[in-house]
This record gives sequence, C-alpha cells and structure tokens, in this order.
Amino acid sequence: MPDKTFKETSLRYHTDPTPGKFEITPTKPLSNQRDLARAYSPGVAFACEAIMEDAAAVNDMTIRGNLVGVVTNGSAVLGLGNIGPLASKPVMEGKAVLFKKFAGIDVFDIEIDQQNPEKLIDTIAALEPTFGAINLEDIKAPECFIVEKALKERMNIPVFHDDQHGTAIVVGAAVYNGLRIVDKDISQVKVVATGGGAASLACLDLLVSMGLKRENVSLVDVEGVVYVGREKDMNPYKDKYAITTDHRTLNDVIDGADVFLGLSAPGILKPDMVRRMADKPFILALANPTPEILPEAAKEVRSDAIIATGRSDYPNQVNNVLCFPFLFRGALDVGATTINEEMKHACVKAIADLAFRESSEQVVNAYQGDVLKFGPEYIIPKPLDPRLILEVAPAVAQAAMDSGVATRPLKDIEAYKETLSRFVFKSTILLQPVLERAKQSPKRIVFAEGENESVLLAVQALVDEKMGRPTLIGRPAVVNQKIERLGLRLIKDEHFDLINPQKDDRYRSYWQEYHALVCRQGVSKEAARTIVRTNTTVIAALAVRRGDADAMICGSYGRFDFHVKYIIDIIGRKHGDQKLSTVSTLILPRRTIFFADAFMTVEPDVDQIVENTLAAAEKVRHFGVEPKVALLSHSNFGSSNAPSARKMRRATKILKELRPDMLVDGEMHADAALKEDIRERMVPDSGFTGSANLFIFPNLDAANITIDMLRTIDNGLLVGPILLGAAQPAHIVTPSATAKGIFNMAAIALADAQNLDQESKS
Repeated sequence: MPDKTFKETSLRYHTDPTPGKFEITPTKPLSNQRDLARAYSPGVAFACEAIMEDAAAVNDMTIRGNLVGVVTNGSAVLGLGNIGPLASKPVMEGKAVLFKKFAGIDVFDIEIDQQNPEKLIDTIAALEPTFGAINLEDIKAPECFIVEKALKERMNIPVFHDDQHGTAIVVGAAVYNGLRIVDKDISQVKVVATGGGAASLACLDLLVSMGLKRENVSLVDVEGVVYVGREKDMNPYKDKYAITTDHRTLNDVIDGADVFLGLSAPGILKPDMVRRMADKPFILALANPTPEILPEAAKEVRSDAIIATGRSDYPNQVNNVLCFPFLFRGALDVGATTINEEMKHACVKAIADLAFRESSEQVVNAYQGDVLKFGPEYIIPKPLDPRLILEVAPAVAQAAMDSGVATRPLKDIEAYKETLSRFVFKSTILLQPVLERAKQSPKRIVFAEGENESVLLAVQALVDEKMGRPTLIGRPAVVNQKIERLGLRLIKDEHFDLINPQKDDRYRSYWQEYHALVCRQGVSKEAARTIVRTNTTVIAALAVRRGDADAMICGSYGRFDFHVKYIIDIIGRKHGDQKLSTVSTLILPRRTIFFADAFMTVEPDVDQIVENTLAAAEKVRHFGVEPKVALLSHSNFGSSNAPSARKMRRATKILKELRPDMLVDGEMHADAALKEDIRERMVPDSGFTGSANLFIFPNLDAANITIDMLRTIDNGLLVGPILLGAAQPAHIVTPSATAKGIFNMAAIALADAQNLDQESKS
C-alpha cells in the first residue's frame, strides 16, 4: 500500500500551485484591439467561411487536427472500479498531460454522467466536429465493447479504447520479444489467460491476429475456466475463447503452459503452478498494484522464467504510455479515419524492435542501475524512452497510408520523421543546416574524454548518422567496458579510432611538439611528457594541430578556462591577437536567442565587443538565421552616461560604420530588444524590425546570469558555448552537457571543419 507521505505529496501535486494538471493557453497574441478583432469578431468569420467552403480547412484553421477527446463515464477506473465520472476526472487529466508530454497532442477530457451504453454512444458520436480522434477510457466491460464498436461504425475519426487495445499492443510487443528470446513460435505456444475483462480479451484478440491459435488458449475468469456450455457470467466476447474441457480452475489448466497472461487479481498464480509450466515460461503478471505473482516468487521456483509486470519497480513494465500517445500522433498526422489492425500491428513491431537498440541517454539517466540491454530483463522499451515517437508514429502513419485509411497521406515519410524529432530534441530544427553541412564530406573529430558515457552515446549517434570519423582518447579496456555496459554497437577500428594515453606510437612526436610550443612558458621536457600522458585535452588539441583530426571536442569535466588555455597554446588563434570568445544558443518554447559572450572575457573593452559581435553574427548565419543584433545595457539609447553605457554606445557606432549592412542597434534595454513597439517609441530609425535574436552584453556577469535565469525559468535548451576565433575547429562542452548536447557540438565542429576546408581551397 502507498505510504502516508506519498499520499500527501500526491494530493499536494494535484492542488498546488493551481488545481488540476493542465490549463488552456492561447497560441496567438492577444495584446491589442487588432489581435482581438482577428481572433474573434469580425475576423473569425473569414475562418468560418473557409471551412464552410472546404471542410478539410478545419485542420488548418483550428486545433481539431491535433485534438483528442479523452472520454469516460467512470465505470471502471484503474483499480478503483465504478467511481463515477466526477471522481474519474483526475485520471482523465493525467491522460491528457501524458498525451501532451510525450506526443504534443492537445486533449479535452470529457467525463459523461451516463451508464446506458446507447445514450453514451449518442453523446460521444455528437462530439465528432470537435475532435480529431476519441480515446475511450475506463468504461467497464462488456459495455466498452458495445460502445467502441458502435462509435467506430458511426464516426469518421479514430476511436480507440486504450484499456483494451493500448494494453493489447504493449502486451503484443512483450510477447513478440519474449518468444524471440526463448525461441518459441507463437503458433505453437500454449497460453493461459486470467481476467476475462476488456483488456484480457483485447490482448487475446491481438495475439490471435499475430498468429496465436485460438485452440491453444485457456481463459480463466472469476468463475473459473471459460468452457463450452458454461452459462454463468458469459458474453459473446468470452464465448469465442470457450474450450471443450473438463478442467475448471487455473490450477487445472496451467500444466505445460508457455505463456501466462494475467490481467486479473493479486496472488492467484502460485509458485507450484509456475513450477509446472513449460520450459522457459513467459509470465505476464499485470494486475496492479499487486501482480498475480511477484517476480521474486516466480524466479525462486523457475530461474528460466521471463517475467513482466505492470509495475515500474520491476523489469519489463507493461505500460500503455509506450503506445497510445504515439499511435494517436501517427493517426492524427495522416488524418486517419480509424485505427485498424494494420496500424496496431505496426505499433507492436515498432515498440518491440526499439528494445533491440541501445538505450538513449535520457533512458539511462532515468533508470540508473538498470541493465538496459535486450534480454530477459529488458524485452520492451522503458516508458520514458524519448525515441518511441520517432519509431512508433511513423510506423503507424505508414500503416494507415498503406491500408487506405489516411485522408491526408504524407508525401515524404523521412521528412515526417524529421518533424517528429522536435518532440525529442528541441535543437533539431535550428541545427538542420549544420547537420546537413557536416554530412556532405565527413571529417575526422577527436573526443578528449573518450571514456565518458555521454561522449560514447554521442559518438554512437555520430556513427549512425555517418557524420564523421570519431577518434576517442581513452584506455581501451575502460572504453570497451563502457560500450558493453551501454549496449552500444561501436567497434574499434571499424567505427572509431582510439588514442590510448598510456601507450600510443605517436606519444614521442606529440610530447616533443607540445614542448616546442610551450618550452618558453617554463614547461620542461619532463613536464611536457607528463602532460601529454595525462591531459586528454592537450592530446586532442595536438591531434588537430598535427592533422590526425580535423576538429575536437573536450570539456565534459573541469572548468571552461582550463581547456581554453591549452587550445590557445596548441591550436592558436585564427586571426593574430584576436581574443577567443563564445556564442551560445538558448532554445526557448517560443523563440531562439543567441548570446555572446557568457564564458570568456569578464570585462570586454569596445574593440573586443566589436570583434565578438562580428564573430558571433557570422556563426549565427551558419545556422541559416539572419542575425538581428542588440547591444544591451542598463541605458536605453543614451539615457545614461555611465562607462558601461558609453562602451556599448561606442561599440554600436563602430559596428554600424564597419558593417552598414548588419542589422544592429544599441545601446538598449532587453525589453526594447525584444519588442519593436518599445524601440519605435524611443528611436525612429531602429537598426532592425521585430525582435533581436543576437544579444551582446557589456560583461560576462550579465550574459551568464541572463542565460542561466532564462534557461531555468522557461525550460530552455542551451546549445553551446560555441568557441569562436580558434585557428582550427575546437569546442568545449560543459560538464553538464548531455549526449545530445555533445552530438550537437560535434556537428558544429564538423561543419566548421568543412567551412575551413572550403576556405583553404578558395
């Protein structure tokens, strides 16, 4: 049972800081009379007329194409039973936030006070103009079968009872992979199922459609075995699984069973029953919160068993969230009129196949301590695996198109996959030009911290994308052990090269070159030998300098300035005495902003600010973005004569003289940089229209504080810092960088190498 503290925190979660789990927010500005007139009367009439002329325009003009109705009458809620529609609302709100969180789908939850199935059908069917799809939830059997069947016949949008089919799809994926491991054919296995409710019957129906023979199924409900001639508690949905037998109990039918599928009650599968199952039995004990048998009790009598439960504290959790957000995402995006068997099968296979792949960094971090490598303890993906949307939604969309139920078929499924990546990686759209550039003629890149797990995950992605040839600096045994632990597919010499700091043929030439560079800084030969043996940033920089690599990434440990020193000493500056600087990108929910410089120069002078601005603007253009530069200050267009204000004012003047084509203005407040109407009130000839996208700060404190504050408040994603001014491509990530962050910086470094190569040829 949940402890008192968990109950209290759960209640507080629902009440604070505002009641409920989600709210409705506008997607368009409503800041003036003109906005109001366009949003409502009279401007809204044009949208209404467009839909009257072409009904399909409703998906362009309104939320409908991305809106799901989560509908219940509260008659079979979780493990709580028939608690009614009002008490079911927290569950439906929970379903709504899962849709939004995992697949970006908007939801209205609809709780209907109606137990009569015919009236419930009429009510839901009348809602079709509102929704792109209907998710039926927590409606008891057998009414749920009647309601879903009637609605699928009457409505021209997908209707899906998740308690039935969502559970069935995830069970199908688990069975698909479980039988792979034990090398059993689904057409030959004996299945014993307990429950007899909506989920249990839907699971059996799907497994039969996957090849399970109906005559190999024994169904046991609260009244015992479902057999031919039984009258008590029967219905047409159970009838098809009635068998001719004298057996009447679970204990009678369990002998020799290959698969136990439990969606029933706690503790009903006894250890002695498990002992009598077939070799390598597969047990799905899915009753919640207490399964039909605890995994440790089953393992005690059958060490060869594969076990799945519905609980998150055991391996192989069967959780509907693996399915429904992504199934609906694919169905909505092609305008499917229904969710058919082909789409369900595609969903099963996509979920099952994902378990074969190595875990993503998000999954590794979320489930620390778990071994996430395909096998008896990892047969289906984890619910928090962010790649589910990238695999399941396209598979469902393709199946809908192939089966002829898509009203808006996709022209390019690969392009669709790219658009879905925005739900996983906010940086994908921004970095697309850089990613494409990096792939054109892949360069070599060296990673200073080759033993770091996030680096290894990033390298796997780099190899998969064929973006460059990576070199790892690290001890072979440690690198191999980390690759094995993470379940990666990286093979030395085939996928990556290795520099072993403890033993490498290049050691002598490396330390000698390093000593020649820094001997007049008081570094002795012995010190040079030691540094090149122990400092992986130095090794990486030397590899780039000597032509063994075209770019480098370092920084997953240590301070930023620690790494900068060695890059300056070894790689040097691109232009004489120009100071190195950085530009960082902050991807926020509503906008993307570039910041310079938040990591290098504490108090830049006017010349440094000009240099930093020009370098940052050039880098912004590499992302396919035209920079609109705002030089920020506490002063607003001359309102202060303080030294920092004069500095920013002078830098703005120089920039406008040097680059009259650049969209730049200052010195100004941050709100003036973001809002054109504020600038217009201050100056008649602002240097750009709209919002600034490249912010230049008077000092490091202002830049660093602003980035950290915005990132924290608005859940922003930081890309960078991107090092500017080095003679060759070198970037320093931060110790908190994720695998995706390291991958992004590697792509930028590789694109830099491409650009440098192009410059040398021109």
